[in-house]
Amino acid sequence: MATAERIRQRVTALRHGSPTRMLLAVAAGWFLVLGMRFVVPAILPTIREEFVISNAQAGLAVTVLWLTYAAMQFPAGVLIDRIGERTLLVAAAVLSGVGLLGYFLAPVFSLFLVATGAFGLGTGLYGPTRGTVLSRTFDAREGAAFGVVMAAGSLGAAALPAVAAFVTTRYGWRLALASVAPLFLLVAGALWLSVSDRPTVESERSLRQDLRTVVAGVRDRRLVLSVSGETLMLFVFQAVTAFLTTYLVTVRNLSQGTAGTLLSVLFVGGALSQTVTGRLADRYGTPSVLTGVALVSTVPLALVPSVEGVFPLAVVAGAIGVRMSAGPLANAYIVDTLPDAAEGTGWGLLRTAFFAVSSLGSTAVGLLADRGLFALAFYGLAGLTLLAAGVFVTLPRRDRL
Repeated sequence: MATAERIRQRVTALRHGSPTRMLLAVAAGWFLVLGMRFVVPAILPTIREEFVISNAQAGLAVTVLWLTYAAMQFPAGVLIDRIGERTLLVAAAVLSGVGLLGYFLAPVFSLFLVATGAFGLGTGLYGPTRGTVLSRTFDAREGAAFGVVMAAGSLGAAALPAVAAFVTTRYGWRLALASVAPLFLLVAGALWLSVSDRPTVESERSLRQDLRTVVAGVRDRRLVLSVSGETLMLFVFQAVTAFLTTYLVTVRNLSQGTAGTLLSVLFVGGALSQTVTGRLADRYGTPSVLTGVALVSTVPLALVPSVEGVFPLAVVAGAIGVRMSAGPLANAYIVDTLPDAAEGTGWGLLRTAFFAVSSLGSTAVGLLADRGLFALAFYGLAGLTLLAAGVFVTLPRRDRL
């Protein structure tokens, strides 16, 4: 009994320990979530070869990943107040790990899609919950805490696709995916021990009231424009990250390892650009910077079909990554535009909507690729990015809202 009591006391102490421990656990989870979300596209050529599937079917797999991720955005926001972050974060990590193990066991493409759906649901549950637990725990230091976690995610997105491509060339894609499952389970344990319980709350407002408020707010021209621009940018981003490695392997005849490394370079470019664009937005206004990012991002997409050589392709990949800095800026603008009375509900619904629409980007490119129109696909994505720039240039500055 004494031993059991000591164990219970130690577990309790861990669960109510330093917020730093919790921050590290959440950051480790986001490192895995964001990084592994782009591993499947990085090794898609090898997966496509084993299952003998078309580019459209391969694109469908990436669509399933993002569509299930989108499906969890709104429910996660609703469940946080009813279940608490600790339970949701642990469930997200466990479900993500189960999805990765499912890849190892999937003998046919249909079961591969099931595993992809499980992984997408798990990662979709993690994102919104991560944000609320950081806001609740750190309060005055919220910006620094988010900075640590976002940096961990950027590091994961830059490193894990290249590592997975390397492992795939030597041990196969199944091991490259399944070997990360134990890490998700370790993170689940760390989250259970480090995240404190949060009492559930009963909202004075009903979900129906919040939905009515959101629908009324959606009529706001500023919200329509900002969401439209973000959806266009995200549609292109998901299409590019889904098929860049496949294009480099099947059309440019690069190795799987080299193509995966070039995809990682894209995320390095995104991480570097995010360190600059936030300060520029504070100085020149969010709409101006969003317009500039979209314009800069248009050029490398149009150059992909014509650039020769690994180093020039690496430069182009890094330049494509600049578009990643549009996300945080557009998100902040959208949240500021939403009605205060239903900000959480509205943000969850909008995230579900624009992630769902943009998830179709990979399938669209896959259909074009099957017809030998990879170059046309990149030109089309450049055109959509230019259209996003046209949308962003019409936005009023946030200080004039």
